[in-house]
This record gives sequence, structure tokens and C-alpha cells, in this order.
Amino acid sequence: MLMMLYDFTTNITTENLLFHDGITTHLTCPNSVFRKSDPTKSCTVFGDEHEGEDEWVVELNGAVAAKGSFLCHYNPPYGDVYMEVAADMRQKGIGSYLVQELKRVCYEGGRQPSARCNPTNTASRRTLEKAGLLLCARNLAGEVV
Repeated sequence: MLMMLYDFTTNITTENLLFHDGITTHLTCPNSVFRKSDPTKSCTVFGDEHEGEDEWVVELNGAVAAKGSFLCHYNPPYGDVYMEVAADMRQKGIGSYLVQELKRVCYEGGRQPSARCNPTNTASRRTLEKAGLLLCARNLAGEVV
């Protein structure tokens, strides 16, 4: 497939970086609670968008600092992990802790954790890697000639 891409396309770009679970981590996040979100409460820090059915949050000192989940409606047996950290809570390890716990819940549900991110989003890439997800592929695209 890669040879076909190079032979029959131009302007090849990386659309997404793909990750698989490769390392079990033991990250901690003091004064935090990892729990299922309460669907009856909206979270003004992130807006009201929900990608998956069950979202999980990390509460830090009683306030939601990060949220995420994993999507299972395509590409079984994988669970596509996603997360978001409140702007004022970034670079504190909360995102990596959230991803670590989402991996655990994903395995408990019989799924294999995976993730993807934009190739220019260095912060997300580092967060995923710190939580034990390893770069395994690039989703490439090109213009057919």
C-alpha cells in the first residue's frame, strides 16, 4: 500500500499519528479523583460536547480538571482514547493520568486501548506517550495523479 501511495499520489501528508498501548504506567495525581462523569451536570470548562457515551473525569480539589473516554463504535476490538484538559490545568500530569486510567477502563471493557492525534499537536503526543501509548503508525494521504 505504501508503494502505491508513493507511485500514484503527490503532496503526501500525515493526517494523524496512531498509537497503541505498549507500557503499563503507574502515574499518580495527588488530591484527584478519577470517576465517571455526571451526565446531568454540564461542565462549563469544556462546553457540553460529548464524543462518547460514557465520559470520565479527573477532579482535582473538587473541580473537574480533565475529561475523556474512548470510542468503540468502529474498528473493534480497539477503544480510541480521547481526552481534554482544562487550559489552566495543563502541564501538570493530569492528562497522562487520565489516559492511564482510561486505558485501564478500556481493558476492563474488553477493548484494546489506542489513540490518534494531529501530527502538530506535540502536547497531546507527549501526554499519550507518558501514559504508555506508543507511536505505531501514521495515517497518510495524498492527491491521486
